[in-house]
Amino acid sequence: MVNMNDTQKMLRAIINGQSSFRQEVSSKIDKLDKKLEGRIDGLESRIDQVDKNLTERMDKIGKQLAYLEDDTPTREEYDHLEERVDKIEQKVTPIL
Repeated sequence: MVNMNDTQKMLRAIINGQSSFRQEVSSKIDKLDKKLEGRIDGLESRIDQVDKNLTERMDKIGKQLAYLEDDTPTREEYDHLEERVDKIEQKVTPIL
């Protein structure tokens, strides 16, 4: 039969093992946290920069598209333009 003193020794060994395991895992997590701390901050700033560049690029493309749309004739203007070209061709042809 196991006496109380042996039980206490076994319990103490288990607790000590768990405690040392906890300290080891905690120190490794702290080291990993220190390693990643600068990288995560740097990554956030790079993502912000990419987002800013992308937004500026999309704004520029949007403006170009709006200007292009303003410069293009509507369907009615295009149809009328064809009539005007035909009239000019008729005027120029007899001269030649």
